[in-house]
Amino acid sequence: MGLNRRTAMKAGLLTTAVSALGLNSARSQGTSATPALTVQGEAATRTNIPVVRDRRASGGSYLALNTKKTPPKGGWYAAYTIQAPEAGVYALTAVATAPVETPHTEATASYLQLALNDGRFAEIARSQPYWYESKPAWGDLSVLDLGDLELRRGENALTFRVTEPTVLETGTAYALALDRFTLRRREGLELREVHAGGDGTLSTYRFGEPASLALGLNGRPDDPYRVRYTVVDYFGERVAEGYATIAAGRTTVKVPLPQLPPGNYRVAASAADAGDAEAVVGHFACLPALAAASGAANRFGVNVWATSLVPPSRLDAFAAAMRDMGAGWTRDGQAWPAAEPTPGAYDTEHHDRVTRTMRRHGLAPLEVMSPAPEWAMTTASLPLPTDLRHAYRYARRLASRHPAAVQLSNEPDVDVTSSTGDAHAAFVKAAALGIADTPDRPLIVLPGIAQAGHFQDLLLANDVVRYADVWAFHGYPDPAEQGEPAFPGAADEQRELAERLGADDVPRWMTECGAFFAVRPGVDLVPAQQAVQARYLVRSMVEGLAAGNTRQFWFAAPPLHDDGVYFGLLSREFQPLPAYSACAALTSLLGEAHFVGPVNGLPTGAVGFEFDSGRGESAQVLWASKPVRVPVPVPGATVHDIMGRQMATPSAEVTVSRDPVYVVTATVGRPEAHPAPRRRAPLSPAEHIVLSQRYAARNAAPNKDNGDAEPPLGYRLSRRTQMSLDVYNFTSTSRTVTVKASPAGGWSARAEGPTRVEVPPQGRMTVDFTITAGSGVQRRTDHRLEFTATLDGDEVPPSVSLVQLK
Repeated sequence: MGLNRRTAMKAGLLTTAVSALGLNSARSQGTSATPALTVQGEAATRTNIPVVRDRRASGGSYLALNTKKTPPKGGWYAAYTIQAPEAGVYALTAVATAPVETPHTEATASYLQLALNDGRFAEIARSQPYWYESKPAWGDLSVLDLGDLELRRGENALTFRVTEPTVLETGTAYALALDRFTLRRREGLELREVHAGGDGTLSTYRFGEPASLALGLNGRPDDPYRVRYTVVDYFGERVAEGYATIAAGRTTVKVPLPQLPPGNYRVAASAADAGDAEAVVGHFACLPALAAASGAANRFGVNVWATSLVPPSRLDAFAAAMRDMGAGWTRDGQAWPAAEPTPGAYDTEHHDRVTRTMRRHGLAPLEVMSPAPEWAMTTASLPLPTDLRHAYRYARRLASRHPAAVQLSNEPDVDVTSSTGDAHAAFVKAAALGIADTPDRPLIVLPGIAQAGHFQDLLLANDVVRYADVWAFHGYPDPAEQGEPAFPGAADEQRELAERLGADDVPRWMTECGAFFAVRPGVDLVPAQQAVQARYLVRSMVEGLAAGNTRQFWFAAPPLHDDGVYFGLLSREFQPLPAYSACAALTSLLGEAHFVGPVNGLPTGAVGFEFDSGRGESAQVLWASKPVRVPVPVPGATVHDIMGRQMATPSAEVTVSRDPVYVVTATVGRPEAHPAPRRRAPLSPAEHIVLSQRYAARNAAPNKDNGDAEPPLGYRLSRRTQMSLDVYNFTSTSRTVTVKASPAGGWSARAEGPTRVEVPPQGRMTVDFTITAGSGVQRRTDHRLEFTATLDGDEVPPSVSLVQLK
């Protein structure tokens, strides 16, 4: 799936720094009769951002920043003087470019920073759903809601600043387009900030640590402001309530929380005299005292796409939150076109910082290769480079930036191109060799396959498994299953496929699993959906590991709204949803998660799986379609609910329902520790030879129709067709290779030149062939066309395609 399936994701509503600025997340509320203040972007009193004329702009011009130059001291900025007719809180909107893709444009800008009067600069660190839901203005500009500002009467100084680059189509750059901004006076004050836990966290803290509830206004009241709050747990039980007073002239108050058990908590806060309908809602998580397994023993990962989905100022807190949740791995990727805008000229520092941050917080990054840059492709090769040496060199560059693993593409079987399994296999081999030839190389992970089928079958027929350390695939339930989604059969399908190929010893990673939850714009998952998401996360992780997967990666961790579907484990305020807490409980209680087997003897409708935690404990995970009583297997066992809270068990039975429970007992002995993921033995010279079939664009295979097309899917050939076989030598010495064509089904192949070629080191030679259909070849029927080769008597991995008579 990835961040954008069509083209390629311990604070309050905003950060503490933003609260100090006086800028807060804005909801809809009334405005006063004070006229709106609109300022043209080009009307800055001071700026170092260029002004561009455009008749579509409201004033005929706008600020347009797009540069790779290092910002001057103080950044790229535009300073404005604003005359406010009265003091108070003003809603700030702007016609500008958003920092993430939106439905109406793929253009992105740098994250904005604002400073008001003598305050410090603070980033507008809003989540992807806020920007994604922005309305279109003109061109690539949107109407952006930038929150609230508290202005003084008379003159105010407001400065926009950019200090961070963004990812554009052909590289990273400092970018911003600003047409105009508008300030509208708010009526009164409103609560904006609701969070708990330690400062600088994403509203999380560990069990046993002191914690407080922070409540904040969008401005400073003249008189004390009384607030009412309630705290309920995942099961809807009220665990805390009370009143707090925000002092006159202050914006926040902190209230100590009682000691709460591990779990996810929902806070509703409102003015003391307001109704519940006006309450601001927040979430916080009390994490289990026992942390998850670390290092190679950790089986759990999350998709993050941090460069696109996590504002720079939140990156450290986000990475810490993923570690605290029990994730050992993060799956991410940078755009190849941005990373290598011209051949051999790399621009990766922006993304490298993400990798270093994840590493610093103890997370192992899995880097995903994206489609190739435009300069590397032709119409016939899309989305792959026409010269596979580009793939070799770029993969080697990726490997040198110290990810823990590199995945060789994302869902190539369901993209909207005509690329075929054989072409992708040649790409995978070349990229894998680039990684394999890197000192202290990361793990090599096969492409994340969306679904078993024709594309993957052809990919595997090209003998790609020998180039990889890890087999990878994805699995999602039916999007129509909005109630209690069923875990898909992808894990079992891939295990059976690996077994048939004799590759069952290759570790299998489900690099995307998750569920589709339909939401309305401006709304997070409702509580019922939050519960379903939490349950599904536990079940999918458990069932995936029970099916033999070595690792499971949830899609996705950051707030992510895409085309009416919400995926994130965090709310749009970067606060933990119940699924986050469910993941923390799962990773804490399962530890190293050695799968033992299914739990037998359960009542009808109940399901159970047993794991050894690796620390002298057995953990059974149990759930049922409707509540049933299940015996506790051993006296003295502890029972934990889906949130990790230890449950009282006055009898020898426990009630099991749709919310999974854990039964943990002490065991004798300790299983062998998980071995570190193994790397394949060095590849031979013959395996460094890559064969790649190449056809003219007129012979392209049918479009995959996003993975739904039925055969025939082979290259569409005439009765006589000329094509080429590229022979790559990814070794450091010249190699002499002998090639041979082996068509089937009534086809024949004739070489148009010598079939024994000398290929220079890191070079490519081409052998031309004429492929002819015999009189008995039927139209629109796939047939296998195989090319083999030898190097000094050793077999070169084959190139196997499908062809059809069009």
